[in-house]
Amino acid sequence: MTSPYKPSEAAKRLNSLSPRRRTVVKAAAATAVLAGPLAAALPARAATDAPAFLHGVASGDPLPDGILLWTRVTPTADAVPGSGLGPDTGVSWVVATDKSLTNIVARGSTTATAASDHTVKADIRGLAPATDYWFRFTAGGTDSPVARTRTAPAADAAVPGLRFGVVSCANWEAGYFSAYRHLAARNDLDAWMHLGDYIYEYKSGEYAARGTVVRPHAPANEILTLADYRTRHGKYKTDPDLQALHLKAPVVAIWDDHEFADNAWSGGAVNHTEGAEGAWTDRQKAAKQAYFEWMPVRPAIAGTTYRRLRFGKLADLSLLDLRSFRSQQATTASGSVDDPDRTITGRAQLDWLKAGLKASDTTWRLVGNSVMISPFSFGSLSADLLKPLAKLLGLPQEGIAANTDQWDGYTDDRRELLAHLRSNAIRNTVFLTGDIHMAWANDVPVDAGTYPLSASAATEFVVTSVTSDNLDDIVKVPEGTVSAIASPIIRAANRHVHWVDTDRHGYGVLDITADRAQMDYYVLSDRTNANATSSWVRSYRTRTGTQKVERTYDPV
Repeated sequence: MTSPYKPSEAAKRLNSLSPRRRTVVKAAAATAVLAGPLAAALPARAATDAPAFLHGVASGDPLPDGILLWTRVTPTADAVPGSGLGPDTGVSWVVATDKSLTNIVARGSTTATAASDHTVKADIRGLAPATDYWFRFTAGGTDSPVARTRTAPAADAAVPGLRFGVVSCANWEAGYFSAYRHLAARNDLDAWMHLGDYIYEYKSGEYAARGTVVRPHAPANEILTLADYRTRHGKYKTDPDLQALHLKAPVVAIWDDHEFADNAWSGGAVNHTEGAEGAWTDRQKAAKQAYFEWMPVRPAIAGTTYRRLRFGKLADLSLLDLRSFRSQQATTASGSVDDPDRTITGRAQLDWLKAGLKASDTTWRLVGNSVMISPFSFGSLSADLLKPLAKLLGLPQEGIAANTDQWDGYTDDRRELLAHLRSNAIRNTVFLTGDIHMAWANDVPVDAGTYPLSASAATEFVVTSVTSDNLDDIVKVPEGTVSAIASPIIRAANRHVHWVDTDRHGYGVLDITADRAQMDYYVLSDRTNANATSSWVRSYRTRTGTQKVERTYDPV
């Protein structure tokens, strides 16, 4: 998801290509929020050389017989993330069926080294399906916190229901991660999905909360090197609310652009100047290495996040990588949005997705999708709304009927995928999306221009940002002001859009049964308040066989 424009690096951009969701941060504000030394930002630890688990523990990618466990051990006080310092350190783990860890069912050990930034992964197999487990790491006599995880149902199991937390776009400097705290407090999640922008790459002060830094990140510079990306991941993993959610349920994560750089594509990014910021191939490689070190993600294909998980007979989940293989976003120079030679998925991934959707024998086919697939037209938005919305979406502010960073910029891939769903009568496909810092509930029409006379091939639930600026933040007006005006106009121009909230921050809870898939949308009282409350605001569902969204008036 794109963020504030860099006035100090104007040579990196053409004025007509201002990135999405960027605000001009004045120099005085930037200098007021310089980050302190990284070591000072880490949680307090005893003044000894005993190893410590300062970044929590996590689990991810649940299978019927297994789970991926993760931690990072700090072997000595100077072995901070990205430092390359610290001795090789033995780390062991246990997995049990009870929280007190008395009935141990798996154990093992490995060595944490500076070569992997002292991160550790353990891919545990031989577990029972649809079962809660607890685990703990130990190093040098120091125990990590005990965490809960859960395996997926057996592939042929008749599953009555599934429940997932759904989040995206968590910008450290723009606020606190209260969304994670509220999801952790639920105690009813099978897993939670992070749909991209788990971290942001900007330098301190460049992208904050309406231009104000709530809390400085580290390192203070824009992250470019492997050490930088490791340091930034490490900073995020010190957040207590993020640690709390990782302690409670496994995560299923994909990346979007800010795990690399704003508006990333296979050969570069809007927020990357070749040469001045090194080679894109080196930066991309560093970002991917740090991501796989620091995230409990099990790549099915090395170097990507596209993979598929199954949850019994009820649902499978196809997870996409929409950054590694895409063509450059369409501009006057780089080509038309309708150019069939341009791709958002790459040929191999699109074929993989189509084949998986066709072969699926589950009731629901979920797609973890980092950018919105539903078409979007500005319609007759007034100039005072059109310009900030164009800024949020990274479009020329004169107006254009496509968001070229999303599937709107790669219409041939979208046409092929939706035609595949229709021609093969593939029902109950639900796209789960982040990126746009707004909440949406959409039908996905085969032909938006004639909808609703044309068919809907799928549905889409889009969650808003955890903290990153959205439309009211760019305009700098009270929350709800812009949405009250823009939402009816957007819906009038996009008849497949059932609801859009342009202004609030929060998260979603997806609940699935054989009869329906329902997204409950929750909003935060104040992202800049560490104690922000959460409240339910809307719910939408798609009933089996309909390929359409409808409102429902109670959360699950």
